[in-house]
Amino acid sequence: MKVPSNLVKDIRDYYCEKLCYIYDRKEADSMILILFDYYFKISRVKMLLEPDLRLSESEMLKIHFAVKDLLKYKPIQYVIGETEFCDLRFKLNENVLIPRPETSELVRMIADSCKLSSVGNILDIGTGSGCIAISLAKMLPQSQVFAMDISEKALDVAKENAANNNENVIFIHDDILSLRNDIETKFDIIVSNPPYVREMEKTDMRDNVLNWEPHGALFVSDDDPMIFYKSILEFSKTHLNENGQVWLEINEFLGKEMLSLCQDLGFCNIRIIKDFREKERFMRLNINQTSRLGS
Repeated sequence: MKVPSNLVKDIRDYYCEKLCYIYDRKEADSMILILFDYYFKISRVKMLLEPDLRLSESEMLKIHFAVKDLLKYKPIQYVIGETEFCDLRFKLNENVLIPRPETSELVRMIADSCKLSSVGNILDIGTGSGCIAISLAKMLPQSQVFAMDISEKALDVAKENAANNNENVIFIHDDILSLRNDIETKFDIIVSNPPYVREMEKTDMRDNVLNWEPHGALFVSDDDPMIFYKSILEFSKTHLNENGQVWLEINEFLGKEMLSLCQDLGFCNIRIIKDFREKERFMRLNINQTSRLGS
């Protein structure tokens, strides 16, 4: 069935109906509005003010092919190739995760905690698109931000995002599980949102995540779900300045296990923080200086 006309309001209704096969109407309409705004700078208000607004045939094709991708469960952020995070724009592709709202919460909490103190070096482990590192660089201009990732393709995206947002971030290509580089820098803040979704939890995830986002940045084995946290915390014991902090995004179901791990590794002032959905999502902790001396 063809689009009934090239009127924007008709195109909107037509493709919204198509997307309603796999999304609810509110989500479907929201995605269509994003496409209109991204491709043609046509906002919801403009549609209301100009009911006779029309698209050319080539413009209609852009919407058509974008909706075809959406019907394959491709996330809207990958369809348009960008997203907003902490009031900044970030380029995205399928080599990096789509930043989540709760991760922006983490960034803002870190920035707020630093307002009354001088923070020098910050390290983001597993930076992906660079959203955490670049946002912190923007919010804390007095700090030098470093960002590490195992994926060269992810680092290419992060470097482009740093350039687009005019931020100087030092990128490190390395694997926190088996570091190749001798990192001599000490940090006031180490932050990470590492892979933490257990394989058993895949059944609860939507196809737009499972079929498109990089599994290596999402999933860990059921047998060792805290493998990345162990390495991050061991690294932090030798690379965190006195009075420095570690901030982590965690699996909401493993708060108790994470607490035990941090205590066993000699960390103190450990705090689990809930996100806006009231899920145990973040941890903030310090190194115990006695433990550092003994490590």
